[in-house]
Amino acid sequence: MKKRVTRIFSMSLIFILLLSVFAGCASKSEGSPDGVPSQAEVEEGTEPDAGDNSSEDGRTYKIGVVAGESSSPWYIRSAEGAETFMKERGIEVFQKAPTSVDAAEQVQVVEDVIAQGIDALCIIPIAPEALEPVLQKARENGIIVIAHEGSTLENIDYDVEAFTPEGYGAFMMDLLAEQMNQEGKYVCMVSFLTTSSHNEWIDAAIAHQKEAYPDMELVEEERVESQDSQEGAYERAKELLKKYPDLKGILGSSSFDAPGSAKAIEELGLVGQVFTTGTSTTSSAQKYMESGVMKNFTLWDPADSVYAMCDLAVKILEGEEIKSGVDLGIEGYNEMTMDETGKILMGSGWVCVTKDTMADYDF
Repeated sequence: MKKRVTRIFSMSLIFILLLSVFAGCASKSEGSPDGVPSQAEVEEGTEPDAGDNSSEDGRTYKIGVVAGESSSPWYIRSAEGAETFMKERGIEVFQKAPTSVDAAEQVQVVEDVIAQGIDALCIIPIAPEALEPVLQKARENGIIVIAHEGSTLENIDYDVEAFTPEGYGAFMMDLLAEQMNQEGKYVCMVSFLTTSSHNEWIDAAIAHQKEAYPDMELVEEERVESQDSQEGAYERAKELLKKYPDLKGILGSSSFDAPGSAKAIEELGLVGQVFTTGTSTTSSAQKYMESGVMKNFTLWDPADSVYAMCDLAVKILEGEEIKSGVDLGIEGYNEMTMDETGKILMGSGWVCVTKDTMADYDF
């Protein structure tokens, strides 16, 4: 009998000791200072110090940004806008892009992003018409779709632009006309004839030239494609300069057009005789700005554009009314103007970059 009592007492003591061990482990896991996650945190897939990716009222959102091409300095910069928005606002944002300037590949990237369970899609299109079916699919799945440089797209909620096409196109033409002394023949470049925003700027630039600079003459070819490539712009510029020996100006809309043209101008010994300007970036144009082949270029900050797109997406998700005057939370986009279609919002975000100001736009 005594042995039996002793055995029972020993087993009870062991059981109590085991319970205390398990309890100690549990208390260490729950909010432990050494960072070991609790069971609840493991099940939820979170960590104790992770951000909650929520809006101000606690609702969580996920925003996917699809850019034009992954290695382009322009789109590397745009990804910084997504990262800044995520850090400042605590809402999950990520950017994906095709590895080449290929419309079909961009469509596949959009498909992949949609599959990640996003609440909003921000798209910078390569070829707008190629994207319509996949953007329609996104909207049918309840995804908010915001575009930038995609004003002709139908299957979007809104398009966000840094400026009006008329204002920006006229601004670019003024810069070229000044260098050409407001006279002589010129030609225009676009990344692709299907890129709506680039062609809208060039349309506006040509219209402004005809009104303001009657002694300038657009050559018969009017505009050519650079394939959104600096090498492509260089090759096309060489062809144009040989085809039109009296050509005096090349106006570019893609960030590679003016630098590529500058390379051809320099190589053919035409510096000071032929001039080029237009949209570009410091990373692409710096060499030719420092050598004096290019006098200036224009741009807007793509990081700011992505930030504004994300802000607009969240406003829609939160049920806010979108109208003229809406503030998208970043300079140049503080008081947006809505166009007559009710879908295009335009700001005032362009700048002229010179050799002296390049360091301010180091991308």
